[in-house]
Amino acid sequence: MFDRKSLSRFLGITFLISWPLFVAPLALGEMDAVTKQLTTQGLWALAMWGPGIAAIITTLFVAKKPFSSLKLNTLGPKRFYLWAWFLPVVLTIVGGLLTLLFGIAKLDMNFTMIREAMASAPGGGGVPAGLIVLIQILFAIVLAPFINVLFALGEELGWRGFLLPNLMPLGQWKAILISGAIWGIWHAPAIMQGHNYPGYPVLGVFMMIIFCILLGTIFSWMYLNTKSPWVAALAHGSVNAVAGLPILFFQPDFNMAFGGTIATPPAWIGMILFIGWLVWTKRLPLQSQVEETGAGVG
Repeated sequence: MFDRKSLSRFLGITFLISWPLFVAPLALGEMDAVTKQLTTQGLWALAMWGPGIAAIITTLFVAKKPFSSLKLNTLGPKRFYLWAWFLPVVLTIVGGLLTLLFGIAKLDMNFTMIREAMASAPGGGGVPAGLIVLIQILFAIVLAPFINVLFALGEELGWRGFLLPNLMPLGQWKAILISGAIWGIWHAPAIMQGHNYPGYPVLGVFMMIIFCILLGTIFSWMYLNTKSPWVAALAHGSVNAVAGLPILFFQPDFNMAFGGTIATPPAWIGMILFIGWLVWTKRLPLQSQVEETGAGVG
């Protein structure tokens, strides 16, 4: 049954918690750049738990369902956690290669960006730039995804753990696309401050919605196969960890709004191809879900 009351309460609480935290950096006033950046990151990390808190409150006090219905006690088939861990790495690499192919950025194996950053750091000038890049890559792929789960779970408990299942009576495709679009809109205050698409505060919001629909489709595929928000949280954590790695290999003077990260159009191509493969191989939509809900896939 489509529960409009629970969905409206969930969305209201989510935006009420997250959007003030997203806009709070605008009120920070004068402070040094590093402190302001760290404070902003902290506030936005807290905002990531808005959907999760909303999911818990709505589940317990509006829908009056047990906490276990959010499936935090479920893992599902383990192979999907490998997809969650490594697929974002592949998509990021594809996006980086296409950024070069399309001429959006130029390759820089001298790691100018890293060298300049290290030169301004105390004692950093003597550290080989190649070593710094290698350490960053290893950390981003091996450890950071699991550290990021702490915050990514806040989003995924809401978007995939609560919103997606509650939209399923509309049909799988509608549930996936609507949840992805809402996820994108939720980012609007951060995007309008220059996050992900610097210099394009309005166009960037629409670009973020497209990105979230594409990435949300992949996360939804993982969730529907496992019934667990943990797999989506790991995938989300991996995306956040590796999203900007290609930038390390580019000359600094390129437009980061249109290339270099997994959120930009070159990487969308890889996502579209992967989603196309899911559809072509009949992995999406999941027939078992259609049979369980009795819903169409319109």
